[in-house]
Amino acid sequence: MVTEPAINRCWSVNLSLTGIGLIGSPRQGEGPREGQALELEVLLPTEVTPLRARGEVRWRHDAGSHNEHAASAFGVVFTGFEDDGRIRLARYLEGPPVRVAVAYADAASRQLFEEALSDVVQLEFGQENPEVEAILARGDVSALAICGDDEVQAMLLVQLAAAVTEDNLTFEGKPRDLAARIVYCAQGEAAHIASLFNEKKLYRRVSLPLTDEALREAVMDACGEHAMRVEQERMAQELERNLQRERALRAGPVALPIEEGPGFQSPAMLSVLEQVRTVAPYKVSVLLQGDTGTGKEVLSRIVHRMSDRRDGPFVVQDCGTLTETLLESELFGHVRGAFTGAVSDHPGLFVLADGGTVFLDEIENTTPSLQAKLLRVLETGEVRAVGGTQTRRVDVRLVTASNRDLSADVKSGRFRSDLFFRLNTFTIEVPPLRSRREDVVALSRYFVDFFNHQHRKGVMGLSVATERALLAAPWPGNVRELRNVIERAVLLCPTGALIEPAQLPPAYRATSGEPGTTLVSRLADTERETLRDALARHNGIVRRAAIELGMNPVTFARRARKLSLVPPSPRGGEGRGEGKTS
Repeated sequence: MVTEPAINRCWSVNLSLTGIGLIGSPRQGEGPREGQALELEVLLPTEVTPLRARGEVRWRHDAGSHNEHAASAFGVVFTGFEDDGRIRLARYLEGPPVRVAVAYADAASRQLFEEALSDVVQLEFGQENPEVEAILARGDVSALAICGDDEVQAMLLVQLAAAVTEDNLTFEGKPRDLAARIVYCAQGEAAHIASLFNEKKLYRRVSLPLTDEALREAVMDACGEHAMRVEQERMAQELERNLQRERALRAGPVALPIEEGPGFQSPAMLSVLEQVRTVAPYKVSVLLQGDTGTGKEVLSRIVHRMSDRRDGPFVVQDCGTLTETLLESELFGHVRGAFTGAVSDHPGLFVLADGGTVFLDEIENTTPSLQAKLLRVLETGEVRAVGGTQTRRVDVRLVTASNRDLSADVKSGRFRSDLFFRLNTFTIEVPPLRSRREDVVALSRYFVDFFNHQHRKGVMGLSVATERALLAAPWPGNVRELRNVIERAVLLCPTGALIEPAQLPPAYRATSGEPGTTLVSRLADTERETLRDALARHNGIVRRAAIELGMNPVTFARRARKLSLVPPSPRGGEGRGEGKTS
């Protein structure tokens, strides 16, 4: 496969008329990202001219390893083909879907293979090692049948096939289960063949002399097993991506810059950031404590990206959103058949985050049983999947967050003391927004810029009255509440204008008066904004706006004229509700 942007060592899986799966080893920081356009050249096995297509990367998954052979997986949807590319691809896909390579077959063996298998698979014959290697390197061969009377040549080809697998089908530096299954049909001593079986380099052996029935059974069995492994891999990748997307949707976009945040000015947050800078380079557990919505996940990302693990994965799990069983499966993984619906092996977050950081939010919601298992991971670095018998060692930094004082939970018996003492190696208290009002305007201006970019708007900023309103608000929902208020205001504000109090929710507009403004004037401002919004929602029709607010239309019209929201009556009347009253 040749792509632009380039993907190093790229090969393809799951080719269809709608898209293609790619696996390659892009250099660090390179390769296409999700949503990016991609140009591809695909050399179909049956043709000599590459097929050229355009696509879009729908998802990307990078291995946690820094090994140069570690792979990244890409899901690409085709958006167009050059010339007759779509027709050529359709013809190729209509052919036999299973391909089998046959090495060193003489004329008689070749005829036997064709009689036994040509109706169900596509056979590709090779007589020289470079020719066989080229067939295997394509990555679309399900089985390799090795024939011939030369045992040394056959044994060497087994080793060569393994080397091709290592070179082309690797992920996190380990051989994958996508390699062609080897069916040994050649001469060979029993001890040598047994040794290859023990090394898991052979799948089946067919005794000589070859027969149609034995050959067909062995090759089709190998192809079926290969197809099952490929489908399991595809399903595992799909499940993993779906889980990651769900977590991303729940978390929302990262709202703050990596290093400093949006120009924090309060002494409290400057102190928090200094603590983050101090602890980030060291592999110690960090516990973030503070009210909901104060930005603990954002700070955990800063910890990760200021550490030497910045190039590793960062995974997030909210411990308050899943039951104990599902949360255990999410964190530690499960094996196929561990419970109903476990159709394939699923790697847990600790395995996915190997070499990186795991952030567990609302850690106080975990059960004592799960807390014991978390403690074991922290103490031993070993993870065992649900339903599994084997453990896997992982290198993960753990950052946790709690909305409560965990030390109080320890005293009351709701949280294990031994786990608490492992988690609070470095505790950072995150103050609520109401205690650091110096940050309100800086955060608001940052969110305006952020949502301008995200929603392709051109809002110019905040008016002075809006800044006063934001400073006066109590912000019980902290930074998350402020973020939502500013996003709404950006969507309502016209391009090229400043955000005015009218674009804020009504509960925030009553605080927009000048310092020292009387209660009467503030109430008048609130009334004006409420009536104006109601009229806007009903295209200026007084009766409908009045019904929405539960007011008499005549009273509504009188108040609206007094507040200059509707033109005065041409006859000076106040009781008729002139204007649009339908």
